[in-house]
Amino acid sequence: MPRLLYVPALPVRRHAAEAYRELRPAIRDGVTPLWNLQPHPESRGARLAAAVRKEVAEVSRVQSGGPAWLDTPFADREQIPAISEVLAEYVEFGVFRPVTGPLRPVVQQDAALATAVEYGRPLGIRVPVPGEWDPRLGEEVRRLTARMRRVAETDLLIDLGGVLADRTGAHKEALRALDALVPLADWRSVVTIGGGFPHVTAEMLDRGVREEPRRDWEVWREIRRHLAGRLPDLGFGDYGVQRAAALARPYRPEQGGGPDWGYLRYTTDRTFALVKVVHSGPERTRTNREAARELLRLPDFRGALASSGERWLRDCARSLTHPAVRTGSDGPGTGNAATWLRVGNVQHMTHVVRSLAHQA
Repeated sequence: MPRLLYVPALPVRRHAAEAYRELRPAIRDGVTPLWNLQPHPESRGARLAAAVRKEVAEVSRVQSGGPAWLDTPFADREQIPAISEVLAEYVEFGVFRPVTGPLRPVVQQDAALATAVEYGRPLGIRVPVPGEWDPRLGEEVRRLTARMRRVAETDLLIDLGGVLADRTGAHKEALRALDALVPLADWRSVVTIGGGFPHVTAEMLDRGVREEPRRDWEVWREIRRHLAGRLPDLGFGDYGVQRAAALARPYRPEQGGGPDWGYLRYTTDRTFALVKVVHSGPERTRTNREAARELLRLPDFRGALASSGERWLRDCARSLTHPAVRTGSDGPGTGNAATWLRVGNVQHMTHVVRSLAHQA
């Protein structure tokens, strides 16, 4: 079983693709993304295929150097033929691996299996475990593995969904799933994925920097302790610096609205550090630069050389007259929502890979 360091479940969106592209080569080598096509409600046929092709092309351009999974977890039965045809093109000519799961429509399972066989790609089996482990799910996976005999290699992706502080039994649920599923096949790799990033409200950020526990990291380490060497190559996965539920939100760039504030994110060994920024207004530049300064003052800030994410935070924190401050379409060096996500994911993924290297 190969050693997988880190599997982030990322949306097929420009900000995530740019974050992956900005990773240093040595860090990128430790990242195997699970790219997720977000919902396209009410879109069908040629229109849907064109939209999917455009979105996946953006990710494909940055993914040329290493392997990744490409999944469509929210496609409905009528959308699957059009989407599967597009994804097969990128599996054939790129480095993507198809994904299916025990609760997917049969037509999606068939398409993923056929693509893996035709192009000789490993197949990812993504098993949702959002709560208490259901033994019936194990039987569904057993049936699915029985159909995979012609697939050269398979990966087991146990997706715990959100694992916030109130989900105290998440590691036990994962262990039950592992006990039931690992014996079912000669898996190429086994990964648990959990979303520990919190639901953020304006009230949480009223008093400067807010730190929330990295529950996903704690859960994975607890799983590893309980396995006690029985599965030493268990991979770690998360949802980056977004909530797990964010992947299910349809992306409609043509629509405005939403809150007039956002937040910068910073990942420490134990927490997500969050601080409020604003999208507009006369105090936007001053407010956002001070927010970046607050993150730079954290005892756990790793310095501007740690990644391009830290470097951006340093530049954002500097005064408008400083020659190193970047300017451009994102405004006078203080960014927008897409920038804050990109920067947050770059520093997060970099820190996770380095942390996991020390866990080996």
